This record gives sequence, C-alpha cells and structure tokens, in this order.
Amino acid sequence: MRVLLIKTSSLGDVIHTLPALTDAARAVPGIEFDWVVEEGFAEIPSWHPAVNAIIPVAIRRWRKSIWQTWRSGEWKRFKQRLRDTPYDLVIDAQGLLKSAWLTRYSRSPVVGLDRDSAREPLASRFYKQGYAVPRGQHAVERVRQLFAQALGYEVPQTTGDYGLQRSRLVDAADAAPFVLFLHGTTWATKHWPELYWRQLAERLIAQGLQVRLPWGNVVERERAERIAEGLEQAQVLPKLNLAGVAKVLAQAQACVAVDTGLGHLAAAFDVPTLSLYGPTNPGLSGAYGKSQVHLAGDYPACAPCMQKKCTYQPTPDDQARLDLKREWPVCFTRLNPERVASQLGALLLAKEAG
Repeated sequence: MRVLLIKTSSLGDVIHTLPALTDAARAVPGIEFDWVVEEGFAEIPSWHPAVNAIIPVAIRRWRKSIWQTWRSGEWKRFKQRLRDTPYDLVIDAQGLLKSAWLTRYSRSPVVGLDRDSAREPLASRFYKQGYAVPRGQHAVERVRQLFAQALGYEVPQTTGDYGLQRSRLVDAADAAPFVLFLHGTTWATKHWPELYWRQLAERLIAQGLQVRLPWGNVVERERAERIAEGLEQAQVLPKLNLAGVAKVLAQAQACVAVDTGLGHLAAAFDVPTLSLYGPTNPGLSGAYGKSQVHLAGDYPACAPCMQKKCTYQPTPDDQARLDLKREWPVCFTRLNPERVASQLGALLLAKEAG
C-alpha cells in the first residue's frame, strides 16, 4: 500500500506525526509513505523506515518570491509529481487550508480531519472522507487516531513509538557527559529568563557536568555566549543544521528545553528532557515520550495564557521581590534554577537506575 502524507510544518508538528507512521507500519504490512514536508524539515522523515520518498515544498519561500518560483519551475514540478504518482490514499494530517490545497493536485482519494476536528474547518471540504478526532488530547494521540481510522486498524494502547533510526546519527559515544540547553524558541513569552540559564549552568558545572548550547540565529548565538561566558565547561556549539543538532542530541546525557521544536526532537530520540512551560499548555503539545518531564509555571494570575506577548501587570509584591528586567515573564519565576536543577538531578538518577 502506498500513501501520500501531507504534513508540512512546523518542526514539532512533523515530529508528532512519526508515531502514527510506526503504528501504521506495524498494522499494515508493506505500507510505504511518501511525505510532503517543508524543505527545512525534510531530513526528519528520512530517519523513519516507513518513509519511501520525501517531497519537499517551500511554501514560505514561494510566497515571498512568487515570480521566481514560477520562472524556476519548482511549483510546476511539484504539481506534476503529485499528479503523475498513483497512491492508494492521501492523508492530510495538518488540517489547514494550505495543506488541504496541496492535496488537490493528487488524483488519489484524500482523507483528513472532519470540520469539527480540523484546526481550520474549511480544510475538510477538500477531503473525500473526514474523520472525527476529539480535541483536548495531545497532538501525537490525535494524529495516531486519524491514521488508525483512515487505514482501518485499532490504535495501540501503548505510548507512541517515534521509530527513528537513531544509530544512523550517533557516531561515537562522547567521553564527557553533557547536558544540552535548548534555549531558543519563537514566542518571546516562551523564553526562560537568561539569568536562570546562567545560574543553572553554574550549578550543573559544579556537579561535574558539561553544558552545551546550540543556536540557530544571531540572537540565539549571542544569548548562548552570554550564558557560557567565563565557564570553561560550557561550550557554545558551532552553527549546525538539523542533522547536526540531532547528532548532538542523540549523545546528550539530558536536555533542558523551553517549548521548542528541538525539545520534541529530543523526545523523539528518547533523550531524558526537562521541558519548561510558561504561557503554553504541555498537556496538548508538550514533549511526548519516555523520560520526559514537564515543569509548568502555572502562575495563578495568568498561566497558561497562550499569548505571544505578555500582558501581565506586576503587583507591588512582584516589584519588591523580583528583578523584573531579568526575571520575566513572571510565570517562569515559579521555575527557578534551584527547582530545575533538583528535577534534572532526579531525571538523571532515574536514567542511571533504568
């Protein structure tokens, strides 16, 4: 059976789809997937044995340069590939208008979430069959349920298995144990205070661990350099692509992460990870898998607020006890470095005992 999967972005959403592929491969012998995915995330599907071919798209780039896209023939070649390849089924696992629009270029039957389940209800109009998947569940479980209904099997009553071929990424075991700080994220409100990262690094180094900091842009590199400044056992990594970060992740003793796509990648590799949440809700989209611990700010006044911009107004008590220039957003003050270091220590002990 050959299936076309549409799941273009984001990094976390792409990773959350992998356990559904593992379920399908175990339930339907011989099934193969071709995966339509944003070019920046195209490496990830290649790590799963059920993926036959990767069809990269560049919707974000194409939108910025429509004339160049047309002249280069990229869009034409993409459409032609979908039209010329026969599939038994097309699954839109994204549930957005942009993903549903891509399915119209395939001549094969298309399925997806029904209008009450999709993030954008109008997307369901593009499908031959829409399936009901209740909201309020973790994203991994929702995709697993969609695949099970579309392909006709029962969802396994076990934790989802990402099925990644980790051995392809690990070179040799690193001699010194290190903790990876996944400090970069998109929303300003999801950033754990830089002061706390520095204090956590000092605590871990005092315990004999090394700290490594990846980065993806200039702002992240400068923050990483400030966190590591003067600390011999804290290393700012060179600029790495996604595969390069994955290799480092696969060898880490543990990770500390904010709500970021790389935190989901750490979970996919079963790396013990402590994820820190302020404005977001880990119950719906937190790092999923083994050895994953979520610490949520749960600030009584507002968190989780699900806002990209913090609108909280500090009280006189907040102003008296906090350095609001360096301890912001306030919801993260419930996750101070002492508490995080303690939880990380327990996570590492559990790993050794297991």
